[in-house]
Amino acid sequence: MRIDDPHGGLPKGANPKFLAVMKPPTPGASEKADADRLADFVIFTQRSCILNLSPELNKGNVSFSQFFLLAYLSSDEGLTMSEIAKKVGHSTAAATGLVDRLENLDYVERVHAAGDRRKILVRITHKGLELVARMRKEIANDLVGLLAAMDQEASAGTPAATGATHVRSPLTTAP
Repeated sequence: MRIDDPHGGLPKGANPKFLAVMKPPTPGASEKADADRLADFVIFTQRSCILNLSPELNKGNVSFSQFFLLAYLSSDEGLTMSEIAKKVGHSTAAATGLVDRLENLDYVERVHAAGDRRKILVRITHKGLELVARMRKEIANDLVGLLAAMDQEASAGTPAATGATHVRSPLTTAP
C-alpha cells in the first residue's frame, strides 16, 4: 500500500465497512493461552527430539539434513535432484552431495524413472527406511512422555496449565 493511496490500499469502489466484517476475529484470551501452550510444546518437543536424534544419527554417520531428506524420501516413490534441492532448501549441487553421502551409506539409491530412462530418481533403500522408522518410533516415545508430563502439570494446576511460557518436562532442563 502506498502512503499517498486515497483508497487506503482497498480496491477502488470497495466499501471499508463491508471489508471490516470480512476480517478474521481477534483471538481472545483463551485462544492466546492455547497458542502459548502449543508454542511451548513445539519448542520443547523440537528440542528434545533433536537432542535424542543427535546421538542416534551419529551412530549411522547421518546429519540432520540427511535425516530430513530420508524422511521426505520415505513417503515418496522417488524424487529428482531438483525436487530434493527444493525440499531441503539447498542448491542442486549441495543436494547432490547429500545424496552422494547417503548413497555411500546405502540409505538411498539412484534409479532410472520408468517412463523416461534419462530421468534419474533418488529413492530410499530398505536400510534407509529402517533408520527413519526407528527415529519415528523414538520421536513418538518422546512425545508420549512430553504429553503425559503436560497432562500431569495441567491436572496439578502448574504454570503449564495456565498458559505460562515455561513448560517443564522430564526431557528438558530447568528454564
